[in-house]
Formats: sequence, structure tokens, C-alpha cells
Amino acid sequence: MLLNEKEKRQGFSVRDKSVCIVGCGGLGCNVAVHLTGAGIGELILCDFDRIEKSNLNRQFLYTCEDIGKSKCLTMAERLSAYSKDTRILCFEKEVHGAEDLSFAEKCDIIILAVDNSAARKAAEEFCTEKKIPLVCGGIDGFYGVCYLYVPDFSPSPEKAGLNEGNGSSHDVSSTAGIIGALQAATALRYLLTGDNSLAGRLTVYDDNKFDTLELK
Repeated sequence: MLLNEKEKRQGFSVRDKSVCIVGCGGLGCNVAVHLTGAGIGELILCDFDRIEKSNLNRQFLYTCEDIGKSKCLTMAERLSAYSKDTRILCFEKEVHGAEDLSFAEKCDIIILAVDNSAARKAAEEFCTEKKIPLVCGGIDGFYGVCYLYVPDFSPSPEKAGLNEGNGSSHDVSSTAGIIGALQAATALRYLLTGDNSLAGRLTVYDDNKFDTLELK
């Protein structure tokens, strides 16, 4: 990563930052690897699901031997090999409402990597109330989106059209990799600089190209 002058002055370190990833699937795997590799100080994982064979095409942190195991706990185990200094916490729970995210109220940023509307709406409500930035992501086949929501600064995910569940019938590993990496890069840049300039920009990946929509 090439750093600008502001980043160089501040130093490339996120050792004192805490990030929560809601969802340990295809997007979550990619986000988690990049954040842990960057040396994030604390990583909180939240997912209630178990590993299935159909997940393995895009959820690369899991293997055939992991089928039936907790995604959250298995991911934590694998990530510990990337950074022994990263503190990893697991919450095996399903998110229905904002109160289900109370464990993340001291996080510096939350990354949403789920495909159901209840969790998306809950995350928006929680982040709006607690004034915590939220990085949203979603994929469907070769299509994907990424969006940074900063409360009191940018339009909400709901106004960006991101709160509806869109469970894909054909998840593609490469798309999960692209959007997951973009979510991680967005979060890291915000954590390093506090720059709101990325907020309110809806990045759309479609047909092997990117478009950015400025939401007012």
C-alpha cells in the first residue's frame, strides 16, 4: 500500500484499533485475513452459523475437515496464525436487533458481511445510535457493492439501498475476494486517517469494472 503524506506522519499502525466483523462467510473470510495481516489490535467476530460443504468454494479459511464446526471459532483459530498479537473475540449469535450488537459498542469500526436484511438494519440502527462507522458489503454472482457509512456525515445504508437481503443463488469466490478486500481497504484507510472522504460513496463492481456513485 502506498501511503500519502498524512498517513506517513501518523505511521502505518492499527495496533490500538478494534474492529468487529459481522458475518464469517465469503466476505468475512477475506476481510478478516486482510485486517489481521495488517496487525489490527482487536478483532471481534460474530456469526451463528456452522460450516457447510457448499461454503468451501468461497470461504477459504475452512476445509472439508471443518464441516459442521462453528464458523466463528474456526475462523478465530485460523487467524491466530496470521498475527499472534491480535486479540480475537468470538460471539456465536444471530443478529436480529441493535441490542444484539452491544458487545461491539467500543469498536472503532464495524464491517458488515452478511446477506440478510434483519442484521443489516440492526447494524445500521446500532451504528447510528453509537456513532460508529459502518462498512457495508454485498455480493451476488459477479456483482458486488461496498459502502462506508459515517453517522451524521453520510447517507444511511437504507438510503443507499443496502438493507434488503439479497442471498445469492450463485456466489462467486472471486467476487467475494474483490469486495472483501475493498471493505478491508476502506476500513483500514478510515482507521489510519479518520478521513470521511470515502463516506457516502457507493462503489459498484459489475461486469469486471468499478463505478462509484456519490450519494448526497
